[in-house]
Order: sequence, then C-alpha cells, then structure tokens
Amino acid sequence: MKLLEGKRALITGVANRWSIATGIARKFHEHGAKLALTYQGERVKDEVEKLARELGGAHVVECDVSSDASLAAMRDDLAAHFGTLDALVHSIAYANKEDLVGKVYDTSRAGYGLSLDVSAFSLIALVQTLREQLNDGASIVALTYLGATQIVPNYNLMGIAKAALEAGMRYLAYDLGDRGIRVNAISAGPIKTASMRQVGGATKMLDLVPKMAPLKRNVTAEDVGNTAVYLASDLASAVTADVHFVDSGFHVMGMPPPELGA
Repeated sequence: MKLLEGKRALITGVANRWSIATGIARKFHEHGAKLALTYQGERVKDEVEKLARELGGAHVVECDVSSDASLAAMRDDLAAHFGTLDALVHSIAYANKEDLVGKVYDTSRAGYGLSLDVSAFSLIALVQTLREQLNDGASIVALTYLGATQIVPNYNLMGIAKAALEAGMRYLAYDLGDRGIRVNAISAGPIKTASMRQVGGATKMLDLVPKMAPLKRNVTAEDVGNTAVYLASDLASAVTADVHFVDSGFHVMGMPPPELGA
C-alpha cells in the first residue's frame, strides 16, 4: 500500500546519500510521492542531482534558507516546474564547529545568530515563502533531537536552536490549523551522518543507545523515513503540534539499566 500516492513533497536538507533527509526521501518515493529536493551550493549539487535520478527523477532546486532572495527564487521555480505541495520536510541545521564543543557560555554572538537563523528561523521562513503553495491539509515535518529538551554534552548551541525549532513548530501548527495543515517534529536518535560528526563526542551515543534503549538498537534514516511517511499521510490527519521520538525509546530512560552498573 502506497500511503503518499499522488502527493507532492518538498524535502530540504539533502546533502548526501547518508543524510536523514535522504532516508526520508527514499521512503517518500517508495510510497508514491512526487519529490522535489533542495540543495545549497555547487559543492553538493552533483550528489543531489544523482540522488534525484534514483528517486524517480525528482525535481532539484537550489535554496539557501538564510537568503530571502534564494527562498523567493525557489518558490518561483517550484511554481513553474513542480506545482503545489502536500508535504514539506525541514531537515536543515547548522552551527559553527567551535560552538559544538566545550562550554555553552563560550558561544559567540555571531555564532548564536547564525545557528538560530539557519536551524530554527528557516522553518518559519520556508512557511512564509511557501504558504500559498501549501495545499490545505498538507503536512510539515521538522527534524529535531533530544538535546532540545535534555542536556547532551557538547550539543550546546544546537540544542538551543532545536528548542527554538520545536517551539516554532508548535506555533506554526496553531497558525496553520484552520487550513488543516499539520506541523510536527521527529526527534531522531543518533545516526552516523556528516552533521553528527561535527558534535564533539557525539559518536559515543551510537555505543550508548543499544545498551540503554528499550529496543536495544540504534535507529536508521529509514526508520525516521517511515515515521515521516506516516506524518505526511492521511493516516495522521488529526496529528499536529507534537514531537515524535524515533530513538528506540532511549528518551524515556531515567538511568542506565542494571547491566551497565547503575
């Protein structure tokens, strides 16, 4: 059964074949969605275009979410070459590497502003830009992480940005609810991506989750993609303004299990 047959989806943040956004795109394609993918900069253009060919000839468009001109150009391109949207996936985050290690009080003002702009305001900016192209009843999904609400050492500024993203998600859900547009977030467990490797010591989480989580395993980008498909489908027609954890249950653990010497 294809849950997204006939739906058009824009997936942002595709950088390479290992990214969470790519895992979501693959699952959307499996379930029949027609896809558009964004990329930022010539450095990743070829890789994204290659992935687009693997995904049924997905439409590819450049977008720098920190630029109003780039956002407007993306909107015009989609209007001319793709059409209206039934789903929007926000999988964009950035912080300077020096702000993802050490003490959060060492964060620079410039680094803070940059990270909040790219990682959190970008969701609002995308909705501002595309609100007339979002169909009534559409679904918006943003990617977040446990560090938004709990302390994950060295996640630092990104945790602050994800907290802002989650708050923005809830307010957007309220503002768009009268059109039946649903806005949710997925909090994914640690996945070995290029972005994760930028966080000091974050790869240790990959060892910890299988030892602590109820399901005793790490999650994959495909696991996240499955939940994104559900949220974008009509099965989730009354689900909005919530954070959905895809982390093998790690987020509910209050302390390590006895076998870890707790």
